Amino acid sequence: MRKILSVLLLAVGLLSCRKDPKPLPADVIGLQPNPNSVLKGMYVVNEGNMNMNKASLDYLDIIKGTYTRNLYNQVNPEITKGLGDVANDIGIYGSKLYVVVNISNKVEVLDVKTGKRIGQIDITNCRYITFTNGKAYVSAYFARVGDPTNANGIVAEIDTTKLNITRTLEVGRQPEEMAIVENKLYVANSGGYSPQNYESTVSVVDLNTFTALNRIQVAVNLHRLKADRYGDLYVTSRGDYYNIPSKLFVIDTKTAQVKKTFDLAASNLAIDEDKAYIYATEWNYTEGKNNINYYMIDVKNESLLPTQFIADGTEKDIEVPYGIIVNPFTKEVYVTDAKDYVSPGKLHCYTAQGKLKWSVTTGDIPAQMVFVK
Repeated sequence: MRKILSVLLLAVGLLSCRKDPKPLPADVIGLQPNPNSVLKGMYVVNEGNMNMNKASLDYLDIIKGTYTRNLYNQVNPEITKGLGDVANDIGIYGSKLYVVVNISNKVEVLDVKTGKRIGQIDITNCRYITFTNGKAYVSAYFARVGDPTNANGIVAEIDTTKLNITRTLEVGRQPEEMAIVENKLYVANSGGYSPQNYESTVSVVDLNTFTALNRIQVAVNLHRLKADRYGDLYVTSRGDYYNIPSKLFVIDTKTAQVKKTFDLAASNLAIDEDKAYIYATEWNYTEGKNNINYYMIDVKNESLLPTQFIADGTEKDIEVPYGIIVNPFTKEVYVTDAKDYVSPGKLHCYTAQGKLKWSVTTGDIPAQMVFVK
């Protein structure tokens, strides 16, 4: 009888928890406070491993100097499956925080102040997000993961007030990052599901009419795409991992042509004022290893600078650089480390002089970051 009573009490307890979910205890780590910071904080989204439902959201409070891990689950305990499967991108527009969850086929919409869930937009195999004029634009493969026979991907236009898809437009196969210059949307097409037939173009979209204008020929397997303040685009090509190396290209949006090629590998970059901060994690199947490098480019003069942004030798402690962002006020550089892709990663903060300021443990595969103003 005692055993039955215990089981009943446990069941009642579990039911009461489900009816009235409580926030999980905070996992907060103390760092270095900056009470004079112009920026309030920074969200870090962790991809998590595919098919393991381990995507998570962290928050760095820059002013208080604290780092909170797994914030989404703490403030949304009623969402039993958590953030989802592979969080690929993150962005802030107005009072809302948007998290693109790739394998879960959705964009999560949260309150930017609290991380509390507001809603979601369903988009198949969504990838990246950008914003302008009250709209969000999401690139999506729009097909089953890994299917080499799928047709072109899309860009979905979302009303950021109603949180619904207003229009969709077909672009190239497996579209990746996007950038907006003078009301035109530029989309890097990869064709990554067809290694023998990679895409090699950037789609140009008129946002007034939401029509495809043309495609700019660049190189195979495009990925990252960032705009500088001079109207140029910096787009990365991942190559084919065998014979075609990764490179970085500069597109003149006025002529819609490639104007400069940097013969260096580039996995990701952040542009702040006249500097581009670049890291390269170039995998080569022939060699069976990653070749990792760090660079800086003067985007005004389109020239490679003689120094890298990590100046104290601590880059040797980064196993796999995976994300990068620059504080526009302090010029501090944040770099994430995916480590072995199956265990918690790291977030490193470097001073404007390139010296390591602090490091903190994140969730699995820390990827994209966005500042809270």
